[in-house]
This record gives sequence, C-alpha cells and structure tokens, in this order.
Amino acid sequence: MKIVCIAASFVPSNAANSIQVLKAAHALAILGHDVTLLVPGDSSAAWEDIQRQYGLAQAFEIHWIRENLSFRRYDFAIKAVYTARRMAPDMVYTWVLQAAVLSLWRGMPTILELHDRTAGTFGPWLLRKFWGAKTQHRLLTNSAALKQLLIAENGLDAEQTEVLVAPNGVELERYQGLQSPEKARAALGLPEGFTAGYTGHFYAGRGIALMAGLAKALPEVRFLWVGGKPDDVAQWKAHLQSASIENVVLTGFVDNAVLPQYQAAADVLLMPYGTTIAGSGGGDSAEIASPMKMFEYMAAGRAIISSDLPVIHEVLNEDMAVFCPPDNPGAWKNALLKFKGDQDMRQRMGEAASEVVKQYTWRNRQEKAVRKFIKQ
Repeated sequence: MKIVCIAASFVPSNAANSIQVLKAAHALAILGHDVTLLVPGDSSAAWEDIQRQYGLAQAFEIHWIRENLSFRRYDFAIKAVYTARRMAPDMVYTWVLQAAVLSLWRGMPTILELHDRTAGTFGPWLLRKFWGAKTQHRLLTNSAALKQLLIAENGLDAEQTEVLVAPNGVELERYQGLQSPEKARAALGLPEGFTAGYTGHFYAGRGIALMAGLAKALPEVRFLWVGGKPDDVAQWKAHLQSASIENVVLTGFVDNAVLPQYQAAADVLLMPYGTTIAGSGGGDSAEIASPMKMFEYMAAGRAIISSDLPVIHEVLNEDMAVFCPPDNPGAWKNALLKFKGDQDMRQRMGEAASEVVKQYTWRNRQEKAVRKFIKQ
C-alpha cells in the first residue's frame, strides 16, 4: 500500500516518541509498503544521519512541514492532511488525533496510534468523532491498560470498532550474535566486573536517584548508565562525584544503531520506574506505559530487574524478571546481590526473555496493524 504517516515528533531527536515513530514507519517500509513520513520542522536532515541515529536499514521518504506553534498541533495537522491527500495514499497512519479526524473527514482510511489519554479541551470530542467515523479506521494502543482507560474515560462503545493493543517492539536482527558481557565490556573499553545497566532518559520517575543510591550501597557492582540529555548527564556526574560514588559510568547519548552493544555489556538490566513516570512529551505514563527498553532488554538476553508496576506484567513475568517495589531500595539491593551470585539464574531468565520477545518485533506489530486495510 501507499501509506502516509503523520507524526508530531521532531526528527531527528533523542526523544522516545521520535524513536518509536521512526521504528514503526521503518517496519512498514520493511514490509514492502511505500511509506512517506510527515513531521514538523523548518529544515530537513540527510537520510544517512537519520539511518545512523535511529538504527534503520530500509529507506523511506521523510518530509518536514513548517508549523505555526501558536495553534498547537492544529496548524500542523491541517497542513499534513492536506499534503497527504495530494499524495493519494491508500491509508494514513498517524499519532496525531487532530490529523486522524481530518483524514477521515477527507475520506482517507486511517489508523490512529495513541500512547496516552486524550488531552485538552477538544481531545475527548475528537476521539469520539474518530471512533464514530464511517470511513475505515482503526485505533491502536500500546497497552491494554490504556485501551481500557480510553474506553472508560471517553464513554466509547467498545463494540463499535476494533481497538488493537499493540505493545512496542524491537528489531531482533540487531541483537543477533551479541557478545558475552565480558567481551562486550572489553570491546567498548568499559571496566570489568559484574555490571548493572540502564539505557534511556533521566526524566523524573526513571529511577536515577534509586540507582545512584544502589551504586553507593554496592561498591562491588559496576553501573552503566547509557543516555540522558547533556545537562542531565552533567548534573548527575557532579552529584556522583560529590557523593564519592566511583562505580558508575555515564556514556551520555549513543546512536540507536550501537545501543545493543551497550546493553550486551551488562550482566543485568534495570527498569527502575517510579510510581509516576514523566515522558518526553510530559504527562504520567506509569499506568499505561509500553517501554521500548523493555523489549530491547529482552532481545539482549539479559536478566531484568523491574519496578513492580501492573502494566509491565502485560509483557514480563517472573520467569524473565525480578520485580521490586519502586520505593524499596532494599529489595533492589537484594535482587542485584542475588543476580551477582547466581550466573545460572541470570542466564535462565535472559534466555526466557529472548524467547518470548520473538513475538514482539516491529515488523509483526505493523503487519497486524495494517492487515485489515490491505485489499485482497
């Protein structure tokens, strides 16, 4: 099919929403669809730079549309749908609620992917307009918890149209043939020793303070923090130095293309989410999140320690991870020490996770998303 994707994410960007959009669009291109991605921006970027930063293989078109931020997303949505209609696509795939409604009003079959509750004065009204449209459409949520919240909070008739729960995914081919933790650390020039890894941003609710406390309490454990904005990294480096914590390596941002190598360098990978989680777009996703790092951790074949949040259990179970209360540092310390002393347990859990994650590929996800729109 000819598919026009419309996203409000800035590209290129290190934000999680930007990475998710590029991975989803890329998977559609991998499936053989003719994909064009429309995003806001005043200037373009070379495909080679996009490819390296996001770890992409299959090229697809990206067009940048100048927007007037005074009108929030409405200006971009109007311009993007107008541009899409001129391309005469078989389908519009969008993360922008306003664009989804306008696309349906223009008679274009549309998939809307939501990662959060509807917001703003008109959000619930727009979702109901999308839900009740006559033109072919579909709603995707990245967790079952979000699906139920959207139905309940917006008074939707759950039988009126299909809602597909589509957790985020991973590109398994990028995780084939990973080295052992010891060899990966040597290749990256990292200190040797049992290592607990974390990859992602340092936003509020990501558990960075918890990990700093664990590093101070467990000097025999190496900690590897990969990611974070430069200001956040500098702030935490200063904090660690002032607290005389010397067993943490902060790499700053690394290209998504090389991220698997850093995840492979850890003996155990951490998801220390708090009871509230701030995202790149704001809001709180603790009840509804589908963290991309979870699927990457699983694909890396490493044992996982995760905060015990109900939404995480939609994917992970006790065969793949140890769950700890977000506000109980002692439980995290005990879990790390247990993993440190039990290599067989680490290997068993890592293998279980790498087997289960085979069903969570971006390709499988996007194939299910668009299947009902393909003309037989």
